[in-house]
Amino acid sequence: MVTAAISLIDVLLRPPLLTELGGGDLTRILRQARHAGLLGFIEARVDPEKVSGKLADHLLGARIHADYNKQTIAWECKRLAAALKPMPGPVILLKGAAYKALDLGLAQGRLASDVDLLVPKRDLGLAERLLLNAGWSHMKADEYDQHYYREWMHELPPLRHIERGTVVDLHHGILPPTARLKPDPAQLISAARPIAGSPFFTLSPEDSVLHRAVHLFFDGELANSLRELVDIGELLSAFAQEQQFEQRLVSRAGELGVSRPLYYAIHFCSELLQSDIARSIATGLHAIAPAFPARQLILAMMRAQLIPADPDHTGSLRRIAANLLYLRSHWQRMPPLMLARHLVTQIRRRGGIRPG
Repeated sequence: MVTAAISLIDVLLRPPLLTELGGGDLTRILRQARHAGLLGFIEARVDPEKVSGKLADHLLGARIHADYNKQTIAWECKRLAAALKPMPGPVILLKGAAYKALDLGLAQGRLASDVDLLVPKRDLGLAERLLLNAGWSHMKADEYDQHYYREWMHELPPLRHIERGTVVDLHHGILPPTARLKPDPAQLISAARPIAGSPFFTLSPEDSVLHRAVHLFFDGELANSLRELVDIGELLSAFAQEQQFEQRLVSRAGELGVSRPLYYAIHFCSELLQSDIARSIATGLHAIAPAFPARQLILAMMRAQLIPADPDHTGSLRRIAANLLYLRSHWQRMPPLMLARHLVTQIRRRGGIRPG
């Protein structure tokens, strides 16, 4: 039985450690893992022969949930492939659906809440019409939301299937066109690779990592921040054997203008996930490190978000960091006047600023 204080990150680094926990420690880790969306990920890496009692029940539930999610996403991708068959250009799977279609190791136990697609902007209207004709409908009917997504964002308002309830996010880029960083979607699409046995494409290995890094460290994805970091770490491991992957990753970040998010992603994969690959890549990133004061501030705020907290007691410092990161992400995504107008609208609608 383990007696020293064990963190969720300790368990992520050595999943069998979960079987050595008991009492309050086990309850705490299970709650944190479920809250972070990582319980299925851990379950897939624990030997079921060494699990018993209530822990076995928790992990069995996580496995059933993950298996059902895998089947749901696979079926949804088949329906999407049929609906989007007339598309003239590539349709690219992003994030969880892509990992499952590629059968990457990180997909084991990973839950995907929706299917994210990337298409050339010229094909966006056609893709939307095809999906609407096939039974999907807009989730956000509000006039402001429709305008916000269509004019300012890199994706359309989410679409939900009227019968199955599954959600599709249809993207034409990975960042809003108003953002300070402007990775060219055409470059991402031109480098995309076909998925074997599927009509879909996936981002190149380098772009897959950079997309996750941008999503977490620039776009302000806070709700599942630790899972996002785990995704990045697992992608680094999955692609490490590709020829000159590390050099290509750093070079590609420079081409797309997203070296800063990559810096932070590599830093935390090294610090928190103890990734040898990240440590190797970090040696080539010193030249793009942010200035000391800004770097330390961002690192401190992100560390507060990434290190798991008690789901019932977030803590004031964590809440402050979350709100600052939320404001930072919007500041980087919109010009000042647009941001002010958007925040005023959000405050009126929500009754206060909360991280999205």
